[in-house]
Amino acid sequence: MPESDTSLRDRLVDVGVALVAAEGAQALTLREIARRAGVSHGAPRRWFPTHLELLSAIARRGFTELAARGTEALGDGTAAPGAQVAALARAYLEFARDNAGMYELMFRHDLLESGRLRLRETSLPLFGLLADLVGRARPDADARLVAGALWANLHGIAQLWAWGSLRLATGADDFGPLLDAALDAHLGAGR
Repeated sequence: MPESDTSLRDRLVDVGVALVAAEGAQALTLREIARRAGVSHGAPRRWFPTHLELLSAIARRGFTELAARGTEALGDGTAAPGAQVAALARAYLEFARDNAGMYELMFRHDLLESGRLRLRETSLPLFGLLADLVGRARPDADARLVAGALWANLHGIAQLWAWGSLRLATGADDFGPLLDAALDAHLGAGR
């Protein structure tokens, strides 16, 4: 019985997710994904006319996983807004640490820039959640601006931690103190 279009499409994305986890974003070529999926090197083009469309489908899985981790970190949502922001921020940094290849792929400018690749519909709700929590923690501030600055700070921590720069500069063994400093800077020390 031939494999359905949907299952082969999903298998190509599954293979890409496994490949980015094992070898990083640079390993994600159409040819290699097709080879590992056991199809001809032209077969992915049936479902993904461009390489960017396949990469985008793989990155959407990363955003879906990040959202699931964020939801889990927030628990029942009864914690104080500042504590919820801290839990969400920690989940973000842990995801980046545990999924370096996927994290790199998710924030590639060429993928995010295109509105037609559907990454915005998976990435923007995460930012919306962060902005809502920041707004509740800091009702005196422009929540979107503070959330944007916090996100930029977290993204910088994630990248510099992965590269080893922050460990070298601060001597820290984990990113917890850096996260606390970022949260204090954006939410206030009394968060």
